Amino acid sequence: MAERATTLVDPRTGRPRGKSPISDEVDVAAVVATARETAVAWARLTPRERSGRLLELAVVIEQHTESYTRAEQAGTGKPEAEARVEVGNCVDVLRFYAGAARAETTPGSGRRMAGLESWVRWEPLGVVAAIVPWNYPLLMAMWRLGPALAAGNTVILKPAETTPESVQLLAEHATPILGPDVISVLPGDRATGQHLVSSGINAVAFTGSLQGGLDVVRRAGVRRVSLELGGNGPALVLPDAPADTAAELVAACLYNAGQSCAAPARVITLRKNYEQTVHALAAAMEKQLAGRDFGPLNNPDQLDRFDSILARSGAGFRYESGLRLAEDEQDGFWRAGQILADLSPDDPAVVEELFGPVLTVQSAPDLAGAVRLANSVPQALGASVWGSDVGTVLTVAGEVNAGEVWVNCHLKQTAELPHGGRGQSGTGTDLSVLALADYQRPKTVTVRAAY
Repeated sequence: MAERATTLVDPRTGRPRGKSPISDEVDVAAVVATARETAVAWARLTPRERSGRLLELAVVIEQHTESYTRAEQAGTGKPEAEARVEVGNCVDVLRFYAGAARAETTPGSGRRMAGLESWVRWEPLGVVAAIVPWNYPLLMAMWRLGPALAAGNTVILKPAETTPESVQLLAEHATPILGPDVISVLPGDRATGQHLVSSGINAVAFTGSLQGGLDVVRRAGVRRVSLELGGNGPALVLPDAPADTAAELVAACLYNAGQSCAAPARVITLRKNYEQTVHALAAAMEKQLAGRDFGPLNNPDQLDRFDSILARSGAGFRYESGLRLAEDEQDGFWRAGQILADLSPDDPAVVEELFGPVLTVQSAPDLAGAVRLANSVPQALGASVWGSDVGTVLTVAGEVNAGEVWVNCHLKQTAELPHGGRGQSGTGTDLSVLALADYQRPKTVTVRAAY
């Protein structure tokens, strides 16, 4: 491993917590070569054998929940309850794909042409490079690992520079169960990821920024690429929205300090309900304190970007909640929750993804105008619609451009349901049996049966 290292910082305190090596081009080449050799044996296992090993790994992760929770907290600063729930979700995703590995999702075999028998083989791609972000280090890794491993690929994980610990623990636990180098971890910086994408891998699964995704596409060429590139999600609040709408939206916005690609970011309501909605959101935000109810931003770069967007915003109304920090957290990367209103349509806080604990509020004259506002940004990942009339909310949900739409809730996800973006939010599918197709390729075999 290369001698260069990055200093890891605890986002809760701003203090160093250790160092992590930065893998260079030589390190990348060696790991890729080993993963390619291992891929042959892993792909030859029957679905039943792969499923059994994945289930065994799920048990080990569950048994070490405390260790994974602490590792997640060290890198992200998440409250313990959030980190613990996410570890449990990782176990669930792995178990889901252990089952999916044995499910038949291929077109049926049989006689499709006179005198010929045909069937479709689904074959693994080979070596998958999974480049995962700092906001959900373990969970985003599992979203990629689960289907890739179930499909018969080996996986090289490149964690974010600031959050390597939990996936390193995962690789440590996986080695004796899955076999050496079925999961490999390459800690490092942006250059490490670029070397990996340019190397001899067969596919890339990338979660991160638009700029990073475009760079991946340029380097990957014709190889398979799956991208999840962020959101800026709208939440359309209709006049007959449930009474708990403001509280639910604030809670979803503050989960992981707003550092979720599918989090609600832009509240859109009708003009006749605008003032009421703004004040209801401010009242709900007033009850939430950074340090008590949600965690810090992840790193200095994210902090600077967040502060820059807010400094450029021309919001006429701003409400900021408070902080409740321990004595040793005064120098951490904390920001209070905020509600911004009275904004122009092109305000930076509206058109740029804040990726933090902030909700903007806009109004439209009617439902058609609300949908236009919702669809006015280039990202299209997650959205929500809040109202009581079934016909209206389902119509609006159908008209909003997003890969996932919630009605009277937000950020509710399970392994059975697909998640993916449109537009500048990326391509490909995470979760559900549909994700298996991103990590396999079909081969049609046709045999002349009549001589």
